[in-house]
Amino acid sequence: MAENKTTTRVSVPKVELHCHIEGAAPPSLVKRLAERDGIDVSRIISPDGKYIWSDFTSFLKAYDLASSVFRTPADYGLLAETYFRMLAAEGAIYGEVFISPDHARAGGLSYQSYVEGIAAGIERAKIDTGIEGRMIAIGVRHFGAGSVERVIKEVLAFQHPMVTGFGLAGDEREGHPANFAKAFRMAKEAGLGLTAHAGEFGGAESVTAALEFLGVSRLGHGVKAIEDKALVRRLVEEGIVLEVCPGSNTALGVYPVLRFHPVNLLRRQGVRITLNSDDPPFFRTTLGKEYSSVAETFGWSFEDQLDVTLTGIEAAFCDEATRQRLRVRLDSAKEKLDA
Repeated sequence: MAENKTTTRVSVPKVELHCHIEGAAPPSLVKRLAERDGIDVSRIISPDGKYIWSDFTSFLKAYDLASSVFRTPADYGLLAETYFRMLAAEGAIYGEVFISPDHARAGGLSYQSYVEGIAAGIERAKIDTGIEGRMIAIGVRHFGAGSVERVIKEVLAFQHPMVTGFGLAGDEREGHPANFAKAFRMAKEAGLGLTAHAGEFGGAESVTAALEFLGVSRLGHGVKAIEDKALVRRLVEEGIVLEVCPGSNTALGVYPVLRFHPVNLLRRQGVRITLNSDDPPFFRTTLGKEYSSVAETFGWSFEDQLDVTLTGIEAAFCDEATRQRLRVRLDSAKEKLDA
């Protein structure tokens, strides 16, 4: 290629591995469903249609209230279809979303109804856009080991082909990963891909603990690993993939600005990283913005961004036939670039 640009006329194919389905809800959709059921969301949605929160605690409260408007399988289907269409419009060819059976239960939905609703929405988006989608069921660590084990038992009792992974989210400061080892063993024996949030608000030690006790191949965030050189070497040697969410990290104050974020340093040291949006409308970001802002800030070329997408494809919790189709689509974009 004659020149090295961070942007190009050819759209970068994108892959997302870290996004919470409830956290992907556009404020406009939340407001519409809230008005239908007489729910007051004015304290979390501004007159100009933006989510309102000021710190991590108020973010969680806003997240829970926004999630509460999704009450039926059809509601979740609409949410999933809306989000996957948005992803596809930004050039995404594959997306995985975290699903929270605990949120579904709080809204009166069974696990099966919840999953079937989301799956229907993903399928509708795929028919029109070609985007592939999968789900990762997550347990919430601050609800305790019993709650996390209940989630994996629900997953195993109703095995849906789109639910291909199991993970751990929630407050990293509560509950040592050892407490959840049984749930992760059950998930591994069932053939599910494993990931866990660590190294976001917890330090490098939280990353080490997740690796030691949960047997994950991916880590949600994981960026605080940069604080431990030996741990960074371990991530490289074991091929652990980090689901990095720079916009989320800066919005929540984990890092003050993007140029201080360690995503570039981690990648330069050989750590396998992907780019993700986490809870995009809450953090006023999108997957496309994550790619473009990181590329602009750190001078990543089109080829660098393609490499990030390839890492996402290789780390995805999907079957090999789907993975190969995604590789073909990525190769097609490379050919257009070289032409």
